[in-house]
Amino acid sequence: MLIEKKMNKTVLKDQAGLTFNTLARLGKRQPVNLESLYKICKCLNCNIGDIVEFEFE
Repeated sequence: MLIEKKMNKTVLKDQAGLTFNTLARLGKRQPVNLESLYKICKCLNCNIGDIVEFEFE
């Protein structure tokens, strides 16, 4: 989705008001809070289903 919006992670971090640690957690597939996901969706103008995928073991 970042490619479609012609953004990189640094731009997303700055525009969405995220911390570097939040981006690092996302990159490692670690939990992040719902507020961070909301900020990403708002910045990218998308729904949460566009950025979140549930994996069941």
